[in-house]
Amino acid sequence: MNLAALLSGGKDSMYALYLAGRENKITYIVTITSENPESYMFHVPNVHLVEEQAKLMGIEIIKKTTKGEKEKELEDLKSVLGTIAGKVDGIVTGAIESNYQKQRVDKICKELNLKSLAPLWHKSPEGLLRSMIKDGFEIIITAVAAPPLDDKWLGRKIDEKCVEELVHLNKKYGIHPSGEGGEYESLVLDCPLFKKKLEVSESKKIWDEKTRSGHLVVDAVA
Repeated sequence: MNLAALLSGGKDSMYALYLAGRENKITYIVTITSENPESYMFHVPNVHLVEEQAKLMGIEIIKKTTKGEKEKELEDLKSVLGTIAGKVDGIVTGAIESNYQKQRVDKICKELNLKSLAPLWHKSPEGLLRSMIKDGFEIIITAVAAPPLDDKWLGRKIDEKCVEELVHLNKKYGIHPSGEGGEYESLVLDCPLFKKKLEVSESKKIWDEKTRSGHLVVDAVA
């Protein structure tokens, strides 16, 4: 099948693209930039780097900006997917457990007569993280919003030690190992699909002590 992949720049959407691309052709990358940092549907930190990732994979990118208003942002997603509905057979997303996101993408795909593919759906979060590492994904954490995750996690590489700590935090505090509940966000710097690695050229930590949350603003070049 010819597919389009919804890509945020983070680990889940990129790994879903990677898995779906093994047996299908990814012909488009679709990225939505939300003006609302609290978007219900879309990953926000460092989404500007998706364009660079798309270049490294040699895949055409389609970009759309949304105000990020709940439910209204779905119309923006539908409108952009509608422009390629006749050119692809389906849409790939990185949903793992979020019924909110998956049900809404499924509905839009049904209305546009597209297949909705979610290769990570209901897979073991810990298993997925270990598979990403095994498959050569280099991932850093770019946002945290769940104590005891703190500013020291910003910029941290997701390696085996990091996975062990996330599993421990899941058992002790209920933090989702893959950050599916918004506990953390990530950025893929390298994977087997890239012609070369993204190198962080500049980064800045933004931290709010009151909410115990923050993010890393990243500039990166290949």
